[in-house]
Amino acid sequence: MYSAIVFLPLIGFLIAGIFGRAIGAKASEYITSGLLVVSAVLSWIAFFSVGYTDVEPFRVEVMRWMSSGALQVDWAFRIDTLTVVMLVVVTTISALVHIYSIGYMHHDPHRPRFFAYLSLFTFAMLMLVTADNLVQMFFGWEGVGLASYLLIGFWYLRPSANAAAIKAFIVNRIGDFGFALGIFGVFVMFNSVDFETIFANAPSMVDTKIQFLSWEFDALTTISLLLFLGAMGKSAQFLLHTWLPDAMEGPTPVSALIHAATMVTAGVFMVARLSPVFELSPTALDVVTFVGATTAFFAATVGLVQNDIKRVIAYSTCSQLGYMFVAIGVGAYAAGIFHLFTHAFFKALLFLGSGSVIHAMSDEQDMRKMGGLRTHIPTTYWMMVIGTLALTGFPLTAGYFSKDAIIESAFAGHNYFAFYAFVLTVTAALLTSFYSWRLIFMTFHGKPRAHADVMSHVHESPMVMLAPLAVLALGALVSGFVFSGVFIGHDFEQFWRTALYLSEDNHILHEIHEVPLLVKLAPFVMMLIGFAVAWAFYIASPETPKRLAARHDLAYKFLLNKWYFDEIYDFLLVNPAKWLGRFLWKKGDGWLIDGFGPDGVAARVQDMTARIVKLQTGYIYHYAFAMLIGVAALATWFTFAGGGQ
Repeated sequence: MYSAIVFLPLIGFLIAGIFGRAIGAKASEYITSGLLVVSAVLSWIAFFSVGYTDVEPFRVEVMRWMSSGALQVDWAFRIDTLTVVMLVVVTTISALVHIYSIGYMHHDPHRPRFFAYLSLFTFAMLMLVTADNLVQMFFGWEGVGLASYLLIGFWYLRPSANAAAIKAFIVNRIGDFGFALGIFGVFVMFNSVDFETIFANAPSMVDTKIQFLSWEFDALTTISLLLFLGAMGKSAQFLLHTWLPDAMEGPTPVSALIHAATMVTAGVFMVARLSPVFELSPTALDVVTFVGATTAFFAATVGLVQNDIKRVIAYSTCSQLGYMFVAIGVGAYAAGIFHLFTHAFFKALLFLGSGSVIHAMSDEQDMRKMGGLRTHIPTTYWMMVIGTLALTGFPLTAGYFSKDAIIESAFAGHNYFAFYAFVLTVTAALLTSFYSWRLIFMTFHGKPRAHADVMSHVHESPMVMLAPLAVLALGALVSGFVFSGVFIGHDFEQFWRTALYLSEDNHILHEIHEVPLLVKLAPFVMMLIGFAVAWAFYIASPETPKRLAARHDLAYKFLLNKWYFDEIYDFLLVNPAKWLGRFLWKKGDGWLIDGFGPDGVAARVQDMTARIVKLQTGYIYHYAFAMLIGVAALATWFTFAGGGQ
C-alpha cells in the first residue's frame, strides 16, 4: 500500500510527461488526477490504521540505494504517525489541486506538462516525508525544489515568472547548503545517516564537541542549527523568506500546492522528525523559537498593506509557518504538526478561492480593482469566508484549536525566547485578523471598482473548481475539532508514541491546559479587534485607510516594500555579486586572459605563422632560388670565416 501511495504520482508524471502529447490534455488530466485520488484514499486508510491502532512504527524497504565504506543508504519508507499525517496532508491537497486545475487551466495549451509537474512535485514530497534516512530526505528535498522551479516558472514567456523561479531556486540553495553541511556533520558524529541509528545514539552525544579549524563547538547544537538553516530556506523563515511572495507568479493551483501543504511545510516536518536531536540542544530550540516568532510578526505586518490578493495570502502562509516553528521551538512538536495539518485545509481553501476570484475577474489580482463580488460569485465568497474564519481562529474552526494551542504553548514554554514568542504571536493574531478581513471586504464588499466590461463577464467558477473548495471548507471547519484529542489532547501520547521525541522534563502539552484564562482568551480578543478595525476601515469608512497611509507615509512605504529586504539584499549581495562578475568578465577574462592569451601572444603567433606560410608557394623554381641563396650564404660565410682563421 505504501509503495502505491508514493509511486502512483510518479507513474502519473511519467505518463503525462512522456506521452502527454500523444494521449492529449484530457487524458493527462484524468490519469494524473485519478492516480492522486487513489493515493489520497490509501493515505487516509494508512492514517487510521497506524494512528488509531496499536501498530508500532515499522520500515518498508524498497531497495539498497548506495553503499560506500561506512555509508550505507537504503531506499526505504519510515512508517509512523508523523509519516501518515504528512501522507494525508500531501496527497489530499495535491489531489484536490489536480482536480481544481482541470477547470482553472482549461484554456492553457500546455496542460499535460503542467499536470506532469504537479505529479512530480507530489512524488518528491512523498519521498521526503517517508524518508528513512537523511540522504533520502535530501533527495526529496531537492526534488521539490526542482519541481517548484518548474511550476513557478511554468509560464516561462513571462520575464517575471522566470525571475521568480530563479529567485526561489537560488534562495533555497542557501538553506540547502546548510542542510547538506548538517548531514555531513551527522555522518561525522554518528557514522550513519539512518534515523534509527541517529536517534538511538543522540543522547550519548550530549556535550560532545566538534572541531572546526581552531574552534570547538557543541556538536548537537552545530548540527541542529545547520539543519535548521535548511528548514529556514524551504519554509521561508525570516531572512530567507524573500522567495515566497514572488512564487505567486506561478498559476494559482501551484500557489496552493506549494504554500498550503507541501514544500513550505517540509522544513517544519524535518525539524519535527529530528526532534530527538533538537530536543537535546536547548540553544538550537531557542533559535528556532526566535526565528519562528519573528517571522510570524514580520510577515503579518507586511500582509497588512499588500494589494495583490495572492500576496496577502502568501504572507499569511509565511506568518503561519512562523507559528509552527514557535511550537516546535518550545517543545510542543505535536501542536506544530497539528497546525500544519489544519493549516493545509484552510490555506489551500484560501488560495484556490482566490484563484476562483481571479478566474471570475479575467485574471485581475489587484484587490483595489475588485469589490462588490459577493452577489456575483456567492459560493466562492462563502468558501473564502470559511477559510478566513479558520485562519483567524474563530471558535470551533480548525485554526481555533491549533493556533490557540501554539500561543498557549509559547506562554507555557520555558526556553529563553518563549515569552517573546507569546507576545509576538498574540500580536500577529491581531494583524492576521485585520488583513484577512481586509481581503474579504476589499474583494467582495462595497461598490465594484473594476471596469464595467470586466464586471459584465464576472461569473461563478465551474463545479470542477467549486467541489474541491467544498471539501477543503469541510476540513477547515471540522479538522480541528475532530482531531484535537489525538494531536494535543489527552490521547496525544498514545497517538504519537515514538514518532515525536519528548524529554523527561518536557510536559508542555499538559501545561497548555493549565494556562490562565486570559491567555486562552487572548487570541479570541485579538481576532475580534482585528475584525472590528477592518470593518471600520473598509466598510464603515473606506477613506480612512487612504488618509492614514498619507499621514504615515514612511511607515506605509516601509510595510508596502516588505521592510525593504529585497532592496537591502540587492545592495549588500546582488549588486556586489554583479559588480564582481562584470569585473572578472571585463578585466579578468577580457583584458587579462583574452588580452594576453587569444588576443595577445596567441594572436601574434598566428600573425607570424600567417606571414611565414606565405613563403610556401608550391613553385619548384622558388624553392630552387631559395636553395641557391642559402648555398651562396654558406659559401660566403665559410670564405670569410676561413680567411679570418
